[in-house]
Amino acid sequence: MKANPKIKADPKADAAAPAATGGKRKLFVLIGAAFVVLALGAGAGWYFLHGSSSAAVPANKDHTSSKKKKDDAAPPEYVAIEPFTVNLQPENGEQYLQVAFTLQVDNKEQVELIKANMAKVRSRVLLLLSGKKASEISTVEGKQRLAGEILAAVNEPFVEHGEEQEVSDVLFTSFIIQ
Repeated sequence: MKANPKIKADPKADAAAPAATGGKRKLFVLIGAAFVVLALGAGAGWYFLHGSSSAAVPANKDHTSSKKKKDDAAPPEYVAIEPFTVNLQPENGEQYLQVAFTLQVDNKEQVELIKANMAKVRSRVLLLLSGKKASEISTVEGKQRLAGEILAAVNEPFVEHGEEQEVSDVLFTSFIIQ
């Protein structure tokens, strides 16, 4: 059978047929994408609510060790220390240090203990800082060494024969030498 050249195909009918199948395809893709997003959201929600806590506590351990793991998993607490301005040991004329830092501790009890003894904390740090030279603390290694010395000074017991504090880190928030 030959095609009749006098009969022309309707261009509107040809354009409508692919548009209908393309629209259905887009709809299926959109529904599939929405399903994937919902499934990922539900999976993430379940993991954050149940997955990480149940994986951290083994079933055959006693309750005291699981309580310890929960305490270890608690986020750290921070105690901001007001800025210090101290004269440094002379090298090239008078120089001073202005420094601010934050102490990282493991729990709220340590936060309260440090706040209750803030005068001792500040005195220890002031004595430590005023004995430094600018050349000792101007490098990254010098600052890290100073952070370790501050940590050791702050962790010393506040009372004779008492327990040490549980400060785990010193985080500098400002450090200016002039």
